[in-house]
Amino acid sequence: MDRVVSNDSTKCAQRVLFLGKPGDPACAGARRWCEEHFEAVVYVDGTWGDPLPPQARDWQGDLIISYLSRWVVPADLLARATTAAINFHPATPEYPGIGCNNFALYENAPTYGATCHHMASRVDTGRIIQVARFGMAPDETVASLLQRTYAAMAGLFTDVMTTYLQSGRFPESTEHWTRPPFTRAQFESLRRILPDMPADEVARRVRATYYPPWGPYVDLHGHVFHLRGTDR
Repeated sequence: MDRVVSNDSTKCAQRVLFLGKPGDPACAGARRWCEEHFEAVVYVDGTWGDPLPPQARDWQGDLIISYLSRWVVPADLLARATTAAINFHPATPEYPGIGCNNFALYENAPTYGATCHHMASRVDTGRIIQVARFGMAPDETVASLLQRTYAAMAGLFTDVMTTYLQSGRFPESTEHWTRPPFTRAQFESLRRILPDMPADEVARRVRATYYPPWGPYVDLHGHVFHLRGTDR
């Protein structure tokens, strides 16, 4: 391994591909951390549906770091990371996949947090490196939960990456994913409110999915009504 462990500000000599999310302060902070600690960092960001750009598709190096990335990293790219390919997932192992914070709110989970794990060809199934957890507040909303999750994930990133630079290896957690990843179809189903749903079920779905300008909706005879405001 051509890694440099530094006690005198020498950067690590590994080549890093950092996959991120545009315009996100937490993601930008993690990218800056990598640029300060690694000699060669290729940074690529994108939104849902963007194709993976050539500088990522053709990359070869040591370490892939995915942080709030919208891409499912192809297996052939994962294989070109000679050291590891890791992802920082904004949820605990009980909530893999898409809409993870929404399902945690819907199920009134007692705890939540963030997970760092090795990437596999199927999203959110790779070996878990480390988990950060915090207690969910009774009045938690999508907005407040995301804010707390991103803060926990930033701390997790620093812990995991500092351990790696100091020891040359990633931590190994005893935790495991507890279910298959949630799908977009399941998330869209959670957003849908039916006219005959009981009041408590409607309240749970509103709490779990209301995040302006996105939120739950009602479909009445082909007319779709979206929730744009709430007195919560």
